[in-house]
Amino acid sequence: MALKGDGNLKVLTSPEDIAKLYREQSLFPSLSRADVGPVITSQYGGKYSNISTEWTQRDLERNENVKFCRQYIVFHDDKSIVYSGPSGNCTEIKGELLSKDSPSGDMKAVVRACTIKGEEKQFLEIWHKNSKIKSLNLTALKKHGKVYEDDQFGCLVWSHSETHLLYVAEKKRPKAESYFESGSEPSLLGDEEETVKSEKKEDTAKGDQFVYYEDWGEALVSKSTPVLCVLDIESNNVSVLEGIPDNISPGQAFWAPNDTGVVFVGWWHEPFRLGLMYCPNRRSSLFYVDLTGGKCEQLSSDSAAVCSPRLSPDLCRIVYLECGVYGPHQQCSKLCMYDWYTKKTSVVVDVVKRASEDGFTGIYSSMLSHQCWSADSKRVLVSCAQRSRKDLLVVDTSTGQVTSLTSKSDMGSWCLLTIQRDLMVVSCSSPSCPSNLRVAFLPSSGLENEVSWVTLEEAQTQPEIDWQILKFTPPSDEDNSQYPGLDFDAILLKPKEMKEGAKLPLIVNPHGGPHSVIVAEWLLSQAVLCKMGFGVLQVNYRGSIGYGQDSILSLPGNVGTQDVKDVQFAVESVLTQGDFNREKVAVTGGSHGGFLACHLIGQYPDFYKACVARNPVINLASMIGSTDIPDWCVVEAGFDYSTNAQLNPTMLEQMLTKSPIKHVTQVKTPVLLTVGEDDKRVPNKQGIEYYRSLKALHVPVRLLWYPDNNHSLSKVDAESDGFMNIAMWIIQHLAL
Repeated sequence: MALKGDGNLKVLTSPEDIAKLYREQSLFPSLSRADVGPVITSQYGGKYSNISTEWTQRDLERNENVKFCRQYIVFHDDKSIVYSGPSGNCTEIKGELLSKDSPSGDMKAVVRACTIKGEEKQFLEIWHKNSKIKSLNLTALKKHGKVYEDDQFGCLVWSHSETHLLYVAEKKRPKAESYFESGSEPSLLGDEEETVKSEKKEDTAKGDQFVYYEDWGEALVSKSTPVLCVLDIESNNVSVLEGIPDNISPGQAFWAPNDTGVVFVGWWHEPFRLGLMYCPNRRSSLFYVDLTGGKCEQLSSDSAAVCSPRLSPDLCRIVYLECGVYGPHQQCSKLCMYDWYTKKTSVVVDVVKRASEDGFTGIYSSMLSHQCWSADSKRVLVSCAQRSRKDLLVVDTSTGQVTSLTSKSDMGSWCLLTIQRDLMVVSCSSPSCPSNLRVAFLPSSGLENEVSWVTLEEAQTQPEIDWQILKFTPPSDEDNSQYPGLDFDAILLKPKEMKEGAKLPLIVNPHGGPHSVIVAEWLLSQAVLCKMGFGVLQVNYRGSIGYGQDSILSLPGNVGTQDVKDVQFAVESVLTQGDFNREKVAVTGGSHGGFLACHLIGQYPDFYKACVARNPVINLASMIGSTDIPDWCVVEAGFDYSTNAQLNPTMLEQMLTKSPIKHVTQVKTPVLLTVGEDDKRVPNKQGIEYYRSLKALHVPVRLLWYPDNNHSLSKVDAESDGFMNIAMWIIQHLAL
């Protein structure tokens, strides 16, 4: 094992040893889903429920993320857990796009993708007990295009009566043909044959082969015009719901009480579509379409952005998240509630500008758990960022009171997978501990601190990793005059076993967004870097979510200055502790984090000895015409966005001034760029623009180009190769 360093410093430097460590750590799977089956009473009177879980894990040999399921059994008395444990081993899941058990638990619906004779097809299956009782070839039916499997639009929902299934798919398009397609010459057919031929022609569109169809941007490139589809299980009939306005794209749908119709979120797509993934601030509303008359009714405001509607168990109320349109992409959300019978909407939890006395900072989420209501339909559970933690919150819908179930836990991140009959299933982790699977019953209102978690699957804690959350108050000359008195955090990881007087190399990692946050959770790359012997500083600068709406609003117009100074202040503060070598500091970041990394090496040219930027924003002015989020460039530069606003020289100059490219002539630090070929969010030309500039200035630069990868660079081959190259680049240029 190759360990190098000066004095007492030891850092893993051999590529073989680093790859071995990465491989070992990548074996820890992460939880993606859980479902609780019906309560079963045994012949001896004991009650139990089966819990089905889905996990994902990197497979470095197959270069893919594999998905597998595992079952658990929980014996309980409806209030506490008596006994729990796994039932059987893991089974890999192949081809499933969507799956859902029926409300009674008797049946299961699956949307499956299969390749048959080289052609990809989609099937809708119904399983009952131990057999598949139906399998519909949706591709052959030609009622619609591909089924949506994403979280943004997609759904697979049983009707309350268990007779129908609801899902979302791409609208069927007519077959496009050339004007010169054979058969377009004048017809010599008889009248009857001509009628048959003309009917066939209705399904074709001459000259439309190369028509441009807008899509919904990054990670939604195949999604353009969604439609709501219903399967009548008895008759096998699939129908596309009518009555939805043409200027609305529907998604996140569910059955209304009594199955009278369908409730859904509708996004306005005129005058054009903008990127929707990670952008919950797109104009949208809650709608109801009646199945008998086909009438479509709007249930919420038409001047806001909504998402994630969830129906209460008593079928009386719908909670959903709401935020402002445009502005920062991620904001503090309102939790709203619509009463199905009185037709009245109330705000349960409003936007929080600054943290309240009890520490509550607001709701920051664009996706509630599909099951998030308590059994009595009075409380709602939300997992979201609270400063640098992700906590599980309980909201009383009648009083608006918010209580944390997890704020005192040593686990820094809690995610609600589901809650059924008050049995909560969660995933929790920390920077030194991969995902654990835990369950507990939700205590009665007012007794939330008595929650008692039981671990179903425990991950091995990594004892070599030490972590802490550090709080920073900017110096007075860096305070924001419009939003004064804001503070921010950073999460510091370092090897636990440090010899006295050792000086660690430090890797600084600001997050992207910029209105995002790094919470104290398990992250593979950061854990491996720490185990290699590096300190890792993850900075949640002002503008991050989880700190109040004021913090978010303080950053637009101040990017490239306020966020840069916050990161540098955090780094300088940590260096004064004496554990780190200020001559061996590297900076890494992706997206807006890459924007900050490139700003830092330009504004502090002698400070950082190595830089890594993943799909970085380099020039707002050149990015605005090619990104799926042009509004981001406008808003972060300090202007208001509207779809019909025209750019002017003042705006372009401001965008350029706030961009890293402005400081490129000062850069001395060697730079590694990693770029996704298919990135629609920060187009790959941004990285190339910086690469060319650095080459012209004779600054050491290397660019890695990943085909078939988008903004996240999250495919296993790109992620693993990127990590190894990043590690070796830092080792080389920190002279370790």
